[in-house]
Amino acid sequence: MATILRDLSYQYQWLYDGISRVAALAVGGESRFRQLALQGLPIAQDSKVLDLCCGSGQTTQFLVPRSRHVTGLDGSPLSIKRAQQNVPQATYIEAFAEKIPLSDNEFDLVHTSAAMHEMEAEQLHQILQEVYRVLKPGGYFAMVDFHAPTNPFFVPGLAVFFWLFETETAWRLIETDLVDLLTGIGFQVKDRTLHAGGSLQVIQAQKPAS
Repeated sequence: MATILRDLSYQYQWLYDGISRVAALAVGGESRFRQLALQGLPIAQDSKVLDLCCGSGQTTQFLVPRSRHVTGLDGSPLSIKRAQQNVPQATYIEAFAEKIPLSDNEFDLVHTSAAMHEMEAEQLHQILQEVYRVLKPGGYFAMVDFHAPTNPFFVPGLAVFFWLFETETAWRLIETDLVDLLTGIGFQVKDRTLHAGGSLQVIQAQKPAS
């Protein structure tokens, strides 16, 4: 069942968007959810921003008013096509996050939203290493993704969502200490906050300045 609903949610944009809106109610709506990881970050009009695993541009739309230099990257040609239609102000690249075809030390900010739970453990490590590589010294990495709920009230809802729409990689992510993983790569974790009864985590980490 999970595979069927998962495939349908990616095939039909209206279904994916509807699921996203319902899930985002736990943090105050989709607009707030998409900007959770961006709060308090120094984003200027000349900042170079990479929206990693950008999907159909759900967060990209909130980045382009803040910066003139936003790049969206996704491995799905369908997602890239939708993002180009939805947020034409950004530049897009079809590529996998494990091997970002961009230069070292290029971006002031790399952002990713609800994508890392899709990755196998080795992929996740490779992606975070790539993020570190493409960030400028002093640049920020901001992410929001699932976390094991700290409030028992949220456990059944997250479990049902995972069973219907996710794979085993989501279960493994909530058992992963992302702060420890990021620190091991070289990041300085500046902030981690939990939302929706602990079922979502927002992490902001910085590449040390030279």
